[in-house]
Amino acid sequence: MKRRDFLLQSAAATAALGAGSAILPRLASAAVPMDPVDAAVSRELAMRAIDAARGAGASYADFRLAANRSQALGTRERQITFFNDAETYGFGIRVIANGSWGFAASRDLNAEEVVRVAQQAVAQARANASARQRPVELAPVERVVDGKWSSPVEIDPFDVPIEEKVDLLLRANAAALGVQGARFVNSVMFSTRLGKTFASTDGSYIEQTIYRSYPLMQITAVAADGSDFQNRQSTDVAPRAMGYEHVRDARLVENAPRWAEEAVAKLTAKPVEPGRYDLVLLPTHLWLTIHESIAHPTELDRIMGYEANYAGTSFISPIENFLGKFRYGQDFMNIQGERTMPGGLSSIGWDDEGVKPDEYLIVKNGILNDLQTTREQAPWLADWYRQSGKPVRSHGNSYAESWDAVQFQRMPNVNLLPNAERDVSVDELVSGIENGILIDGDGSFSIDQQRYNAQFGGQVFKEIKNGRITGPLKDVAYQMRTPEFWNGMDMIGGQSTYFVGGSFNDGKGQPSQSNAVSHGCPAARFRGVNVINTGRRA
Repeated sequence: MKRRDFLLQSAAATAALGAGSAILPRLASAAVPMDPVDAAVSRELAMRAIDAARGAGASYADFRLAANRSQALGTRERQITFFNDAETYGFGIRVIANGSWGFAASRDLNAEEVVRVAQQAVAQARANASARQRPVELAPVERVVDGKWSSPVEIDPFDVPIEEKVDLLLRANAAALGVQGARFVNSVMFSTRLGKTFASTDGSYIEQTIYRSYPLMQITAVAADGSDFQNRQSTDVAPRAMGYEHVRDARLVENAPRWAEEAVAKLTAKPVEPGRYDLVLLPTHLWLTIHESIAHPTELDRIMGYEANYAGTSFISPIENFLGKFRYGQDFMNIQGERTMPGGLSSIGWDDEGVKPDEYLIVKNGILNDLQTTREQAPWLADWYRQSGKPVRSHGNSYAESWDAVQFQRMPNVNLLPNAERDVSVDELVSGIENGILIDGDGSFSIDQQRYNAQFGGQVFKEIKNGRITGPLKDVAYQMRTPEFWNGMDMIGGQSTYFVGGSFNDGKGQPSQSNAVSHGCPAARFRGVNVINTGRRA
């Protein structure tokens, strides 16, 4: 099929699906076309839901209406491999009755349905109360009368023609294939737009629109005799909570030859000799290590065992032995949680409980100082907060993937703050190493169920000898234990080395939900890390 024919057929199919899914009943039961995010209709539905939940006996209730659109486009070499454009919208109602949670959801947007679903949620809460261990207690929240927030967007990605997006990816593929030795190229483009309306019995009413964009390339180089192949992902282009301007500014066509050349260079690179090395980790790599060994183990629900069946618990347990006592790293190590960074994937105006997130130090001067919380979780730490002179409040870490999913604790943007005293460069980090490796870009990884023992690969590896980079390496991965690794960090880079990486799809929970989160960090130096050769066979 010719590319234009494919696009025309895809566009026609998408238009047909969109027309069908836009037929929704108004507040009366008649099925009449309406705007799924019409402000007046959303507000009336929300008020009816809250009133119905109260009338059924709920002591607390919140209502979330969500309209989510996602688009994924993929190409390989000179052809399109997939295209998907999907939209879903509906509402969910969460309540507390008899001290327990209940939740129900529906895609039918009409007055009768919100009343029915509210009553169903209350009935579920009453049934759950028979098995509760203690009544749900919520931390206080500030009322938001008419909150509005949107991601900083210049170009709505859904206003950009598909033909333009395909053309960009195919031109980037061609640029990569122009490098001798580059044989295969996969490129993709992801876009999402999340429209959320929130209301609660606390009197809050909030409307938000969140955009995310992620262009990605992977280039494979193959040796002339077919004896080896090496990959390079475009890890220095991270996903962002921005519009199509992020795709444009990524300059895929201009950067593709460099990524291809780095893939080709690994074909003739020297295989690493296993052993202990000092490492300089660039932030394009280090963000993932932060995500797995700091951000996940400081989720309070994971520490308390509520995530154990799917993705493990945390080595930070029992809490009283760690909070305010455990040394994560040296005095200059500060890990910040926040949801305000422009373009941060977890950045919002308010979380899915109507809480305005704050900035807080998870690790302060090397010591575990705080944990990620929701309104339900913050009271679990009430004694610690009072002893520390902190208010008992949620940090605003509640999130639900969609209207049909109940909100629960998800991480904020978790960042390693740069050197506060001076702007340390990558060259300075390298200059202090006699025998080491610089790692650029994230790769494969594995980590245990307590986030304690792990192994990380990367994209580009460079040998360091006597304070100088001497050439490329390949087949590099390092092993770590979280406390020893972070306490082995002896220097961090300055603001000029800072970069924000992130995950477009981070899974958690049962049923599983996907979140997006950013992690900013500078380059950093680590001493005496065990490195293995991933290419050797027994």
